[in-house]
Amino acid sequence: MASALVALLSGFSWRELLHHPWRNFAAAAAVMLGVALAFSVHLINASALSEFSQAVRSVNGQPDLELRAVQGSFDEAVFEKVAGHPQVQVASPVLELASFATRNNDSDGKRIALRVVGLDALVVAQVAPALMPIPFADADRFALFTPGSVFLNPAARQSLPDARFKLQSGLQLLDVTVAGTVSAGGAALAVMDIAAAQELFGKQGQLSRIDLRLKPGTDKAAFLASLQLLLGNVRRAGPPHASTAPVGGSEPHEVGSVGAFVVAEPGDAAQRVSNLSRAYRVNLTVLALVALFTGAFLVFSVLSLSVAKRAQQFALLGVLGLTGRERLGLVLAESGLLGLVGSASGIALGTGLAALALRLLGGDLGGGYFAGVAPGLQWSGWAATAYGLLGVAAALVGGWWPARAAQKLPPAQTLKGLGAAAGTGRGHWLSMLMIVAGVLLALLPPVLGIPLGAYISVALLLTGGITALPWLIALLYDRLSPWVANQLLPMLAVERARRVRESAAVAVSGVVASLSLAVALTIMVASFRDSVTHWLDIVLPADLYVRTAPPSSTSAAGDTVYFPPEFSAAIAKIRGVNRISTLRTTALSLDAAQPNVALIAREIGDAAGTLPMIGNPLKTPEGQVAIYVSEAMVDLYGARPGTVFKPLSASFSRSFGATAQPVFFVAGVWRDYARQFGAIAMERSDFERLTGDTRINDLAIWLEPGAIGSEVEQAVRTLADQQSGAGGLIEFASTQEIRAISLKIFDRSFAVTYWLQGVAIAIGLFGVAASFSAQVLARRKEFGLLAHLGLTRRQILAVVAGEGAAWTLIGSVAGLGLGLAVAVVLVHVVNPQSFHWTMDLVLPWLRLLGLCASVVLAGTLTAWLAGRAAAGKDAVLAVKEDW
Repeated sequence: MASALVALLSGFSWRELLHHPWRNFAAAAAVMLGVALAFSVHLINASALSEFSQAVRSVNGQPDLELRAVQGSFDEAVFEKVAGHPQVQVASPVLELASFATRNNDSDGKRIALRVVGLDALVVAQVAPALMPIPFADADRFALFTPGSVFLNPAARQSLPDARFKLQSGLQLLDVTVAGTVSAGGAALAVMDIAAAQELFGKQGQLSRIDLRLKPGTDKAAFLASLQLLLGNVRRAGPPHASTAPVGGSEPHEVGSVGAFVVAEPGDAAQRVSNLSRAYRVNLTVLALVALFTGAFLVFSVLSLSVAKRAQQFALLGVLGLTGRERLGLVLAESGLLGLVGSASGIALGTGLAALALRLLGGDLGGGYFAGVAPGLQWSGWAATAYGLLGVAAALVGGWWPARAAQKLPPAQTLKGLGAAAGTGRGHWLSMLMIVAGVLLALLPPVLGIPLGAYISVALLLTGGITALPWLIALLYDRLSPWVANQLLPMLAVERARRVRESAAVAVSGVVASLSLAVALTIMVASFRDSVTHWLDIVLPADLYVRTAPPSSTSAAGDTVYFPPEFSAAIAKIRGVNRISTLRTTALSLDAAQPNVALIAREIGDAAGTLPMIGNPLKTPEGQVAIYVSEAMVDLYGARPGTVFKPLSASFSRSFGATAQPVFFVAGVWRDYARQFGAIAMERSDFERLTGDTRINDLAIWLEPGAIGSEVEQAVRTLADQQSGAGGLIEFASTQEIRAISLKIFDRSFAVTYWLQGVAIAIGLFGVAASFSAQVLARRKEFGLLAHLGLTRRQILAVVAGEGAAWTLIGSVAGLGLGLAVAVVLVHVVNPQSFHWTMDLVLPWLRLLGLCASVVLAGTLTAWLAGRAAAGKDAVLAVKEDW
């Protein structure tokens, strides 16, 4: 008997799903969208990480250890000592440079970022076979060693198809000839003989790293100890005019430190990028799962409508012997089917989205972690299964409460058309407890750079706020009820909301969830944009900015592409130039497990006016050097204001060969939205005094009153042509141009958040429509009775619309309040813990109130539309069903 009933009701379930394809498609589509977005983000990042790791392995090869300078390069005399070590089987010297290439026949002077690697072709095949140069068939037999000959990997060959092109060094363009290829993957790469690279770029006697293959059975710890004794007095190769001195000391990191050198395993670079991008990838995934979160509410609304429509069928089968547990299982099977269809479609859609994004945008997704990497799609069956199960789980969660409603249906009462008893409401103490727990969890520190406590805090705040809706409805409408007691239609709407507050809470739960997330994202983006705008106002004080590296380049090219000091001195004398300010940016290693920090040498003066300071700058003690650190330095290295930053002192001595170890005093903290992993600003005069490095990477020009910017630009280009013939390498940008481009990039980066807000709110409103449809179908006799008592169809629809307004109004109030709470967590916890920068909380009240008003208006309209079918002739005839 039971099996026959199960089969019968299963038929009803299938018929319900097939006969209402638009509604069920919407629920499955919500699940599909969430799974597709999350899965595509996973595929894009996984493919980019895999491609980056393969590129690192092909370029760096598979040595046992890599010996690198803490900063910059080191004397090649080190190679002779290391290569002669009794435990070293193979030692391969490498000189790495970041430069830019220009095609000879390119009229617009477009430059292509190019990594140049100088190596010894006689030994590289034993360590990094992918870097072994392969000459063209018609090339000279000694092309491997010919000065000016380069060998390009596929990415570089695609961008530079000509036989000759130019490489930039400072303000000079150097001619090179393509003599062959290398098989290494990844970004554009050019390989040269190491002696030719040293001569071409003026790096005679300098190396960047040494790849080591150790003899079998060598103990790495003992080998490091022997290197410490061997290299303890080695001098690094400093910049022009820099002094050198013995360096020593040791700092803990992944493998070991040896004086001015860092010893690392070849896989560390890929692992480091993975660690650095983890917070970015997790935040993207969480943002993508917003659609899946709201999709669960839509499944809930659709199945609530389905259960309401088939309530008498469930009741009849209950009378015939189908247990409540079996009814619960059947509704859950429907939700699982919706989740399965949505997840399968989402996996397919996510795969297509990932392939399209990788083809059009690369693997960056705006984060900048995989610049130059063009990965192919790497599909994972395990990941597809995991995200598919996640979609099914979300659908089952959404179907749980309708399934429980089907389980608890009173058969006799439902068969009479009286429906289930109205909920009496539950205590709100559990909801308050979840909200308090959410507040406390937001105070927890990050775990592995991920704000896990903050994510759980947001989930608890939303869950606690939504479950407290019945209490909030009663609190508000108990006080509103006396005000509408003498007005029939408003009284009916308010009393309905008061007395069935559980149903009202169910109906608006989707709106509350979606609106709160939309409010939170709106506040976060507005706060971030406002902070970036103020930051740009401070960091861009000049009229004109001059550089010789494209804006997309990083500080990695700062030692190769620069202005000589005499060039800036000549610019200061150009007519129309009031004054200039120079900037030198270099990468500095403080910890081998972390990325290099940016050391910025510039004219600071009064830091309160020249840097976007957090608080007031401190007075620097006599004999110490003032530095101003970004917020990331405080989080990652503990560089707190008023303290001496010893890691910088030790690194400065090792990196720049200072005769005495300088003492750096942290005089203040400033906001830096351009460099996520740390930046240190110091006076340029102090930097030049300590290092002897007078090179310049950027120039800021203040014009005299009445001066014409275009004329000054032309004068600077003419000066560059006269000094080096490289006027085409100079790039200019006004403050307005940089500001406009920066904000445009910002708006484009956050465009997806606005789209997700719209999707979330649309899903929430559809949930309201479905819930109202379920309610009015169960209230046909009520509407029929009102019609018999004299209410017109328009008045009945007005009551339903009033209920929709009342319910969505309370949903908007709750959504706005929860959104404000979530926004505080996002602005003050998630962003600082994920990306190490803070911002001021900005509340765009006009936009927020407009958002809430539009939700109330849309909710009222959807309730009116949902009530039209239930207020017709069928409602009048339904009153006779019990006669």
